[in-house]
Amino acid sequence: MRREGSWVQEETAEQAGELVFDDGLFRQKRKKGKFRVIAPPEPPLEAPVADTHAHVQMLADPVGELARCAVHGVGFVACVVDPYEAGDDVGYREVDRWRREAAERAEGCAQSARGGEADCDDGFALACDNLGLSVPDVRFIVGVHPHNAKDYEGARDRLLQLLADPRTAALGEIGLDYHYDLSPRDVQRKVFRDQIHLAKEAGLPIALHVREAHDDAFAILQEEGFPAAGTLLHCFNLDEVEVARWVDAGCFVAFGGPLTFKNADEVRCAAAAVPRDRLLTETDSPYMTPEPMRGMPCGPAHTVFTAERLAEVLGCAPGPARRQLLEQLMANARGLLDRAPTPWQVSCGKGGDAR
Repeated sequence: MRREGSWVQEETAEQAGELVFDDGLFRQKRKKGKFRVIAPPEPPLEAPVADTHAHVQMLADPVGELARCAVHGVGFVACVVDPYEAGDDVGYREVDRWRREAAERAEGCAQSARGGEADCDDGFALACDNLGLSVPDVRFIVGVHPHNAKDYEGARDRLLQLLADPRTAALGEIGLDYHYDLSPRDVQRKVFRDQIHLAKEAGLPIALHVREAHDDAFAILQEEGFPAAGTLLHCFNLDEVEVARWVDAGCFVAFGGPLTFKNADEVRCAAAAVPRDRLLTETDSPYMTPEPMRGMPCGPAHTVFTAERLAEVLGCAPGPARRQLLEQLMANARGLLDRAPTPWQVSCGKGGDAR
């Protein structure tokens, strides 16, 4: 349910600067360089939610984004890193500082979202008022994206170092991308197979990026064997027919912004077809911003809009039914991505090398 009228606030592009807002509010981009404040889910979500796929290091203000997560009840974030991308592993070095500074900024963000700095008539009800103002736990997913498969050999040693860090929860995002073909397809397939082998050796789950290549990706996983630690199909945006075989293979399926898009009924039907113990929420920050903020950079806190929509799709009304669903989604995320270090990681003993 969305309130109308009193909660609308417009700000100019000059006030926005580089789209870094030092508060706890959500915004929608408007015409003529203006922005409108958007109400968070109402009533607030009854339990914390998880963003299982966010490129936190790519955000303009990681500290502010984690503070906003604390305000709106995002309790767990998986930060995705590609060792080929220069500086993409900054999160391993900076995450402790980000979380510490986010905790210092969180109360100010909450006050702004309650209405003080927003000049709203009555402010907003916030998840943190019921759940507490806690900065999310952060784990890492590391892998060479199919776009960068052609440069895999130069990144493989760094990949192994980061996999050995006990904060690394999965190997990803890996797979095939036949839409852009930024790496030759035969090279993509070869690199995909090698990273599946590495995940199995490390005892870690994999997080998949598959675009216009689901048949080949599924065939490779059948040939190589789905990792025993689990498989996460990231950013699913196809129909219930396609999702069925991945579910039958034991995969977790993550839904982000596309679930909220106005013309994405097939995605919502697919989400309804996934068993609740296999469902995950995500953002793919800074991409795939959910409705009603499309056109703005996406942050992990936007997960709350996807979670709200997912609950509606599954017929879970606010209150006990939605709380039960949200608790299941968080248990799914933590069960897959917040485990103890694997025996391989312990034996490597290189956790400090990644920092």
